[in-house]
Amino acid sequence: MDQARESEQKDEDYGYGLFPKRKEGKYKKGSLGESLFTFHNKCQVMLHFALETSPYAKFLLGVMKQSGCAAYKDRHFACEDCDGIVSGGFDAATSQIVLCQNNVHRQSHMNRVVTHELIHAFDHCRAHVDWFNDLRHLACSEIRAANLSGDCSFGNELSRLNFGVKGHHQDCVRDRALRSILAVRKVSPEEGKKVVDEVFDSCFNDHAPFGRIPHNKDYVKFSSHDFQNRDRYYSNL
Repeated sequence: MDQARESEQKDEDYGYGLFPKRKEGKYKKGSLGESLFTFHNKCQVMLHFALETSPYAKFLLGVMKQSGCAAYKDRHFACEDCDGIVSGGFDAATSQIVLCQNNVHRQSHMNRVVTHELIHAFDHCRAHVDWFNDLRHLACSEIRAANLSGDCSFGNELSRLNFGVKGHHQDCVRDRALRSILAVRKVSPEEGKKVVDEVFDSCFNDHAPFGRIPHNKDYVKFSSHDFQNRDRYYSNL
């Protein structure tokens, strides 16, 4: 196997095969071809709207900025075509969030994908996640993203015709975390499930930076207030 083939195989092992534009660079940034691509334009508009209006995205961007990891639209977000049915991804090698312009067509979906990937970006900032060598680290961040982004909200599960009673939210988080792992790593479902189970309790209960599971916008407001005042209690001691 030649060097180019080995490099391609390495990329695919980390899920890069799902994001072909990460390697192709078909359009130069700002080119005529890019500006005329309808999916790309729509993606850019929805991304801008999400960053400006989504309480979840605005809160996470603010927290990351205060943590020394400010994220900028032109530098840290990219609208690209993706393979399969993936909606987005976090490229740790470039610290960039990829939004799948051919698979995200609704604003509500864009808001959720941006939130999901920003949670990965937050973990990358605060925890120095070893995305490429430690499957437990990846599993933990996927659990947190599924739990805190609204992926498993009652409305989203209802739209998927998934119904459940006690424990359904946890089951949804487990399932979506496992799906994400299997999409980007060449591991068996059994191995993926084993890793998710190993870290589930601690990672499911890690609600940073929200402090709680943000079931709706009001929860995000409380989270923002708590985060802004997190040091006040210590200064008054």
